[in-house]
Amino acid sequence: ENQSDGRMSFLKSSNYVSLVFFLQLTLSITSFTNVTRDRFSYEIVQNEYLVMFHRYMPPSDHAAVLKQVIGEMGWTLKVRNNPAWFLPSDFALINVDQQEHIQTLRKSSIVKGVFAERKITQTLKNIENEMNPLPEDLPNNIWFRNQTGKMFTKEVDVAEFDDPFGRSARRLHASFHEQVPELLHANLLWESKYSGTSVKVAVFDTGLRHNHPHFKNIKEITNWTSEDSSDDGLGHGTFVAGVIASQSECLGLAPDSDMYIFKVFTGKRVSYTSWFLDAFNFAIHREVDVLNLSIGGPDFLDQPFVEKVNEMTANNIVVVSAIGNDGPLYGTLNNPADQPDVIGVGGINFSDGLAYFSSRGMTTWELPEGYGRVKPDLLAYGQSMMGSRIKGGCQMLSGTSVASPVVTGAVALLMSTVSEADRWKVNPASMKQVLIEGADRLPDSHIFEQGSGKLNLLNSYELLRTYQPRLSAVPRTLDLTQCPYMWPYCSQGMYHSAQPTVINVTLINGMGVSGEIVEPPRWSPSKNGERVEVSFAYPEMLWPWSGWLGIYLQVHENSSQWEGIAEGIISVLVESPAMRGETLPRRSQVNIPLRVHIIPTPPRNKRILWDQFHNLRYPAGYFPRDSLDVKDEPFDWNADHPHTNFQGLFRHLRQRGYFVEVLGKSFLCFNASNYGALLIMDAEEEFFPVEIAKLKKDVTETGLGVVVIADWFNVDVIKKLRFFDENSGKWWTPATGGANVPALNDLLADYGIALGSRIFQGEINNVFRNTTAFYDSGTSIIRFPQNGMLGSFWMMDKTEEMLVGAPKRAPNVPIVGIYPADPQPNFAGRLAIFGDSSCMDDATVRQECHWILDGLLDFATSAILPQSIPLSATLTAPYSEDSLPERLPGSDILKFSHVIGHSPQCESRQFLRQTQNLTAIPEEAWYPAFYSDGHGPAGQLREGISSRVGQAQEKVFPWTLLVLLSAGIAIALYRWKSASNVRREPV
Repeated sequence: ENQSDGRMSFLKSSNYVSLVFFLQLTLSITSFTNVTRDRFSYEIVQNEYLVMFHRYMPPSDHAAVLKQVIGEMGWTLKVRNNPAWFLPSDFALINVDQQEHIQTLRKSSIVKGVFAERKITQTLKNIENEMNPLPEDLPNNIWFRNQTGKMFTKEVDVAEFDDPFGRSARRLHASFHEQVPELLHANLLWESKYSGTSVKVAVFDTGLRHNHPHFKNIKEITNWTSEDSSDDGLGHGTFVAGVIASQSECLGLAPDSDMYIFKVFTGKRVSYTSWFLDAFNFAIHREVDVLNLSIGGPDFLDQPFVEKVNEMTANNIVVVSAIGNDGPLYGTLNNPADQPDVIGVGGINFSDGLAYFSSRGMTTWELPEGYGRVKPDLLAYGQSMMGSRIKGGCQMLSGTSVASPVVTGAVALLMSTVSEADRWKVNPASMKQVLIEGADRLPDSHIFEQGSGKLNLLNSYELLRTYQPRLSAVPRTLDLTQCPYMWPYCSQGMYHSAQPTVINVTLINGMGVSGEIVEPPRWSPSKNGERVEVSFAYPEMLWPWSGWLGIYLQVHENSSQWEGIAEGIISVLVESPAMRGETLPRRSQVNIPLRVHIIPTPPRNKRILWDQFHNLRYPAGYFPRDSLDVKDEPFDWNADHPHTNFQGLFRHLRQRGYFVEVLGKSFLCFNASNYGALLIMDAEEEFFPVEIAKLKKDVTETGLGVVVIADWFNVDVIKKLRFFDENSGKWWTPATGGANVPALNDLLADYGIALGSRIFQGEINNVFRNTTAFYDSGTSIIRFPQNGMLGSFWMMDKTEEMLVGAPKRAPNVPIVGIYPADPQPNFAGRLAIFGDSSCMDDATVRQECHWILDGLLDFATSAILPQSIPLSATLTAPYSEDSLPERLPGSDILKFSHVIGHSPQCESRQFLRQTQNLTAIPEEAWYPAFYSDGHGPAGQLREGISSRVGQAQEKVFPWTLLVLLSAGIAIALYRWKSASNVRREPV
């Protein structure tokens, strides 16, 4: 490593295996009435592989090195004719005829990994409103949106939509011709002679036409595609570049920045992995300062792409990326914006409201055992934005890929305020620090919606002006009592005997690309802080520019009946190597205030334990979506966590007075006597035999209630969902169904309960509320014990529809069951079964069925028979039909399982408890200043803003009064005239 100037080339090893390379343009483009459904198809290029090396080599050496490993026969080296052809590279693209060569390469010490070359294609289907179509000369009236291939038809600009938190988002009423640079006060920096001069900005997109009238400093346009021209045939790249650096009409934030345009998508919306990797290497070679990626996808395990992004930031390139357009669903962050070293940008409208399409956190890399990081990092304008057209003029677009270049332009503008001689001191970490610490928090949005808040350019300018290299944390303070910002933490108090509350803090290291936590983090209690026990997890090395700190909190037993606020400070000390002109290592300590609300331990029947350990998802493997009606949504990728795609259910349970805890380990790792019910939701994982035995004891002896929410499973349907991998000549098949029904049957076998392999769909009536729920793609109960009760409904058998295209009606299908209906000897607990999770899942729900879970939980925790679910009389004999479904032969689940081939492990964690408290934490520590004392250039700029606004108001007021007076007179005359023609009736 060479840290003298902050630039380095370092390839971080990883054991991750890339399954599918998903890349998308996360741009939504709207015209009030015209929306587009678009889809991405992902194809493995037949017999083509990326061979990643541990070091860079001249392209002329690749063939010789490969010959040493696999000989001369059965493969050819693909020549990559692009601008980087002469540069050393860390990968080769080969065509392989003999598949054994792949295994040989993977075993070689000089090869880091072998990955299939992939082609990404985007197709469109326009849906226009004839009443108000778009102008014919707008070529790209499209909405690029990723949800692993599914593109919903939505209008980005709607009058109103239902928000899961009860808020209301309104139609934008501001002027659409408002210039974003002016809204951010970039013009004041321009007047101070800061406009992006000499800052190198790279844009990876669809290209740009030469001699475009909006741009002054286009230093280079390179073409990485198979097309002959680097011109933009779509308009997406032109728009993105314009938001950053346009000099006329629709203005960019940094008009004098040096623009480096990388065309990585063709006019047919096609790209390849190798194109991006070569372009990334070239950007490093060109020593660009900031790079905009208005692209993304859910595959955070795509090793070549993820590691190359890390390498770019390690080379002092600030990478800015769109967070995704999959909102308002939670757990929908896109990669690379979800990487710690990347600035992930969400979107807001011109009323400073969160754009409903903006993807929400948390990150899901860390599940099931840990907890996600805060993302997005910040928000920027991204709805109904004006930007450059292909040939000139402006157009209006929306999406987080519009918000991303707003931040990129801000980064370039801020960089230009630092002299070129000192600009090497600005790095990806310091830039992220000044952006997020200067941001304005939105009052009604949560931390996983907005990150640190809305971009505030002038605050960030002053922070950069006075910046000193240091360590910082995200979040900067941990006030878990602060709602709504700290949702979900603030929604539930802490109490003794609960599963540890886990907070994943991102550490940002502005001192250097690498750093080390030189001593264990410290917990220093303040007011009532001795009631809290703290444990930490952290990596040995922070790289590149960032790391993480896992904070585990629990309440001491002496506070099991106490209620109040406890506070303290968490301290972390990091050391980084000396930089240019320095002799001693750099050290910095960050102090993170912590405040929690402790409550008395709730009664057992109000405590629910959510089983997270037995959930598996994409991108670890091919786990299919739970709703089979969603044809273009192949993967289940939102983590099935109560704070992601089940957050609606979580809020509902909290409103009903339940306390929800999350179990990230096996069933051996909890004390059943603490809980009213274990909730097993949509489990894809297998179960350890010792788990099954332990759970039986928990139910029969300890009185634990168990609620199982299943999903569809059918081997023939699973096989129908597979697709052919042309690269390996093998079929890629889902690892299981919507749920792992054979594993659930193993878990339930001792109770005489089993689920079937038929797939059903239909409506379920609530007998008291006169409402229905939609049973989407669920299973049925095929075995149930005596003294149980079943709920049966008319359904459509979707199995036949999926296999032969001919659905049929099925009467009296049992889909819900409770046991035992009456108390049984030697059986203290209760079981409740329901066959479909889709009506509880925010990602798939049509008509929610929270009321069904209410009834099942009332029964499981308190022995109250469900009143809203029509159940049969108590069974006087066991119910049985059909044979048990078998596991999929040759399933890949063993590759991704935490159970198969493993032994159950319970985390033994040492918690710290300090009994000597500090003095009270100053109130200002909870709300750190966004900027300094207001003096100096930034303070003068703010004063300038105030004076300009005041002058504008003085000038506008008389005209405003005249307009309002005229309008009032006109309305009065109109009403008087209309009234004379209206027949009046007596009231």
